[in-house]
Amino acid sequence: MKKLMITANDIALTTLRLVLGVVFFAHGAQKMLGWFGGYGFNGTMGYLTHMAHLPTPIAFLVICIEFFGGLGLIVGLLTRIAALGIGVQMIGAVLTVHLANGFFMNWAGNQKGEGYEYHLLAIAIAGVLLSRGAGAFSVDRALAGKP
Repeated sequence: MKKLMITANDIALTTLRLVLGVVFFAHGAQKMLGWFGGYGFNGTMGYLTHMAHLPTPIAFLVICIEFFGGLGLIVGLLTRIAALGIGVQMIGAVLTVHLANGFFMNWAGNQKGEGYEYHLLAIAIAGVLLSRGAGAFSVDRALAGKP
């Protein structure tokens, strides 16, 4: 368990962890709680299972990864597990939805959906956190001790 949590006292890792955590917590809170204009758990489950055609367990995991993974990243608890979940989820989103829409986001509203540039950024940040850990000011660092 200590090897899973060990991390350097690195403020750059902390910055990446907090930014990714806040972004995914906000999206997860939309899906789980209906905050920030979201549809809440039941609405999101309905959309993911009926419109996106995801199996129920996968739809449930999507919501949990974003909500609990985001919270975990914010406090720096089980950072590598949260980063792995978010990275895998973003790879899945690119391959199943966004790849067909091209690279760029749909700022002008002139394509069918969003591209995958945002997802690449999230995958890259998750990869760094997966390999290096939570950084400074994290529960992981407090529990594992100094490297």
